[in-house]
Amino acid sequence: MLDTANRFAYNEDHEMFRDTVRKVFAQHMEPYLDEHEEKGIVPRETWKAVGEAGLLCPTVGEDYGGLGLDFGYCAIVSEELTYLGSSAGFTLQNDITANYFERLGSEEQKQKYLPGMVSGDVITAIAMTEPGAGSDLQGIRTTAKEDGDDYIVNGSKTYITNGQNVDVVIVVAKTDPTMGAKGTSLILVEEGMKGFEKGRNLDKIGQHSADTSELFFEDVRVPKSNVLGGVGSGFVHLMEELPQERLGIAVGAQAAAQKAFDLAVEFTKDRKAFGKTVFEFQNTKFTLAELKAELQVGWAHLDWALLRHFKKELTTDEASAAKLWHTDLQWKAVDTALQLHGGAGYMNEYPIARLWRDARVTRIFGGTNEIMKEVISRSI
Repeated sequence: MLDTANRFAYNEDHEMFRDTVRKVFAQHMEPYLDEHEEKGIVPRETWKAVGEAGLLCPTVGEDYGGLGLDFGYCAIVSEELTYLGSSAGFTLQNDITANYFERLGSEEQKQKYLPGMVSGDVITAIAMTEPGAGSDLQGIRTTAKEDGDDYIVNGSKTYITNGQNVDVVIVVAKTDPTMGAKGTSLILVEEGMKGFEKGRNLDKIGQHSADTSELFFEDVRVPKSNVLGGVGSGFVHLMEELPQERLGIAVGAQAAAQKAFDLAVEFTKDRKAFGKTVFEFQNTKFTLAELKAELQVGWAHLDWALLRHFKKELTTDEASAAKLWHTDLQWKAVDTALQLHGGAGYMNEYPIARLWRDARVTRIFGGTNEIMKEVISRSI
C-alpha cells in the first residue's frame, strides 16, 4: 500500500477518496489483473463498475454527472492503479479526454458524451499518433475535408490507447493541409460511423491490459457539429493540454517507482544467499538507500507540481521536466529492483517483471523524453 503520511498536495477529502479507490480496485481490479493482461483489455463491465463508484472523470462538473473535483482526485486514481500493477485506460479518460470535452465541447457535446464518460458507459480515446508522425504532431497526414455540412475523414492512426473499447475518439486531422499547424482540427468520430474501422489490438512489450490499437478512417462522414473546439485550432488545443497530460504521466511513473522499490525491499529481506538475507549485503542496502533518497525527492517534487497545477500555474516546461525526471526515475527503479530479484525477476510470475515491461513506454509516450529536453531547453 502506498504510504501517503508525508504527502502535502492532498487534504483529508483526498485521502477519503483514496480509501474508496483502494476498496473499488480491490474488488473489481485486483482479482482480475492476470485476466486483463492475458486478454489485452479491461472489459466494459469493469469500466462501468469503476464509473458507478465515482472513479471516472472526477473533475467533470455536477451538471454533467461528475463530482466537480480538482485534478488531485485523478492523480489518486492514477497512483493507486499504477501501484496495483494495472495499465487500464482509466487514466487517459480522467487525465486527458475529459478535460478536452469539458473545456472545448459545445453544450450539446457535453450533454451527449460527459455523463456516459463519468458512468463508464462511454469510453474515449484521442488519436494523434500516425505511422509516420509520432512526437511531431505537425506532420500528421489524416485529413478532414469539407463536404456541405460534413467533413470527410481519411487516414489512419496507431498506438491508440482504449482503441478497442472506444465509443468516441478525438481525431487530430488536417482540415486545411496548406496551413500547417494552423490547419489542424479535432474531430469527434463515433463507433458505428461508416468507414471507421478498428484494427488489431497491438502486441506490445508491456502494458498488456491497455487495449492499444490501430484505427482506420476511409471516407468517414462526420457532421461539422462534431468539431471539438475551433476549426483550425487543434494544434493550439493540444498544446494547452500538455501540462496536465505530462503531469499525469509523471504521477504514474512515481507510483510505479515506489512499487518497484517496495517489492525489492520485500524480496531481498526474504531471500537468503550465503547464509544471510540478500538485504544484509552492503551492495543491496546501499542500492536501496540511494533509491529511497531519490523517491523522497520525487514525492516532494510531484506534490509541488500537483499544487502548482491545482492553481493552474504549472507551465509546459515544468510539466515536461516532471515527465522527464519521474519516468527516468521509474526506469532506474524498476530495472534496479529487477536486478535485486536475481533470476526470479526475469520470471513473469513475479510482479516486478510486469512493472519492468510496463515502464519502458513511459519515456516514449506523451512526447519522448528527448522531446521533453527540447521543450525544457526553450525556457532557458
